[in-house]
Amino acid sequence: MPPAAFSTAISSVSTGAAPSVPAAASTLSARPSDLHGSDPHSRRAARVLAVCQALYTSSVSIDLTLTGLVGYTLADDKALATLPFSLITVAAALTTIFASFLMARIGRRAGFMLGAGVGALGGAVSVWAIFHHDFWAFCAGTSTVGVFQAFAQYYRLAAADAVGLEGKSRAISTVLTGGVVAAVCGPLLAAWSKDWLAPVAFAGSYALVTGLGLASIVLLMLLYRHVTPAVAAARPHEAARPLGEIVRQPIFAAALANNALGYAVMTFVMTATPIAAVACGHSIGDGAAIIQWHLVGMFAPSLFSARLIKRFGVLPVIGAGIVLSALCGVFALRSTDLPHFYAALACLGVGWNFMFVGGSTLLAQSYRPSERAKTQATSEFTTFACSALGSLFAGQLLTRFGWATINAAIFPLLGAAALATLAYAWSLKRRAAGGLV
Repeated sequence: MPPAAFSTAISSVSTGAAPSVPAAASTLSARPSDLHGSDPHSRRAARVLAVCQALYTSSVSIDLTLTGLVGYTLADDKALATLPFSLITVAAALTTIFASFLMARIGRRAGFMLGAGVGALGGAVSVWAIFHHDFWAFCAGTSTVGVFQAFAQYYRLAAADAVGLEGKSRAISTVLTGGVVAAVCGPLLAAWSKDWLAPVAFAGSYALVTGLGLASIVLLMLLYRHVTPAVAAARPHEAARPLGEIVRQPIFAAALANNALGYAVMTFVMTATPIAAVACGHSIGDGAAIIQWHLVGMFAPSLFSARLIKRFGVLPVIGAGIVLSALCGVFALRSTDLPHFYAALACLGVGWNFMFVGGSTLLAQSYRPSERAKTQATSEFTTFACSALGSLFAGQLLTRFGWATINAAIFPLLGAAALATLAYAWSLKRRAAGGLV
């Protein structure tokens, strides 16, 4: 389906946020203050989580910038050089279900503090491994950053759960804005701190990862309190549906497709890009700069994506994200010169943001309060599993089949996301025709 036709199709059935409210989620709406997220405690919680997002993203940016190089330095078998970085995503996928159910028992605040603590410990283990030239200990240290990531991925959902329906996209966007500064500063922090513990190169950067994790703990301990909307708090024991019934909802399928497939496409292309850029005759510095601006593209749209959703509706914004992600493949296939690399990765970053904010908004509308843990766990595990597969296969496919194949492979995945989104749009149209919306 051409991009214009796809955008027209979803616009025809969704011109605002209100029509996309499913019957299950409508139980959360009552007071105007809940709908618009005007509660000052909810806004404060979202801002605190935005700062925590910045600290977490800075930690991940340091690992993204340095872990491949450190792994190459420490590994006896250089083919294993990228294993420490891949283990971040694998550990996140393995931890995310546990994290959701644990926080359902001990609370968001305690869970977020635990995740940050594990991340801080991982930085310390990485420092020890670098000092002792121990590759497998370094793998253990970087994998704990994946545990930190698994807990931190719930920041946006915690903010969304603290407001009513129409405030969810704004809360999610607020949290993701924390990644804007970190996307720019993370690689700079890595370069600035790498000689802190000279003459052992790079150990200082992982010591900074420990410091960022500890700063998150202090911030959460002093300032964060999870807020539950009054209506949701009044109905905590509403009967939970079987997981199979929840995942068969068109709204959940659309949310999962955009979160998981959008993340997989982004990780798949991003992981291969620095290697491809160097193979195409560009410098290592060029590859790093491409990734840095890609990260800006991922998070900077959070400054306005909620406004776009409020004005145009969540489905048109998701459609724009799918089209932009597809343009990444178009630019990359046209040329391998430096401007095309920048344009491709910029489109990929912005496209991911629109798909992820939109998909997260739909996800937050797809469950009742009593279903939150299992629904979020299912979505986040699937998202991280797809991301891990994208990361693990990118290098192999790039080596065997080349950069063009990497970019051609994203179109079927984006097509699947588009189909799931259209299926949800048509389900809304049918319900509206039947007088159910």
